[in-house]
Amino acid sequence: MEIGAQFFTLREQCKTLDDFALTLKKVADIGYRTVQISGTCAYEPQWLQDQLAQNGLRCVITHTPADRLTADPAQVAKDHDVFRCEHVGLGWYSFDEEKGDTYEKFISTYAPVAKALRDNGKLFMYHNHDQEFKRIGGKLILEKLMEDFPADIMGFTLDTFWVQAGGGDPAQWLEKLKGRIPCIHLKDYAYGRKMAVVGEGNINFDRVFEKAEAGGTRFMLVEQDDCNGEDPIECLRRSYLYLKAQGFN
Repeated sequence: MEIGAQFFTLREQCKTLDDFALTLKKVADIGYRTVQISGTCAYEPQWLQDQLAQNGLRCVITHTPADRLTADPAQVAKDHDVFRCEHVGLGWYSFDEEKGDTYEKFISTYAPVAKALRDNGKLFMYHNHDQEFKRIGGKLILEKLMEDFPADIMGFTLDTFWVQAGGGDPAQWLEKLKGRIPCIHLKDYAYGRKMAVVGEGNINFDRVFEKAEAGGTRFMLVEQDDCNGEDPIECLRRSYLYLKAQGFN
């Protein structure tokens, strides 16, 4: 399994193309060779490919805005071809019925997107938060998603922090999702429901690594949405050093 950096951690450092380019270099200088692009300013696919090549990086997954996914998933797939990325992710869906984000709406909206991406050589990836641990008709939303989306059209970017925040066991869910977790998010959980540098919180990562590897995970992306006032680059550096000490590169 390879480790990488999720750029949503660095979204405030990527509001312009110049800053985005500098941040890619900083991440490469830490030692990361794999990234997920998410939450940055707009960019052209060829620009990103050029910057990745310049820094010895590769993008293995994105979080792509919902409006782009639903408007033209085939074009999204073509854009990903340019920077050689096979996983196309959706970062958020609220499942808040009061806002109209019903489970049925998710199915009707994203099943066609997932199929179109598959037909164009990409895998649609769903990223969980804690709301997927609500129950509908006696089943967790995450369980229903597993049942209603076949493995060949949707994978899961399981997020360790958000599983624990929802009352689940990250390692257990990696086991349940075996074969559907090519990319996962490593995010530690500290007292007070705080996001922490990997290895500085309370998640049992030994079990996470064991179940992720057994489940077919290829890429473990470090993400820390909230760095609690610390420099996000420094947080990513400490996570990298922890993971490297565990034998990952």
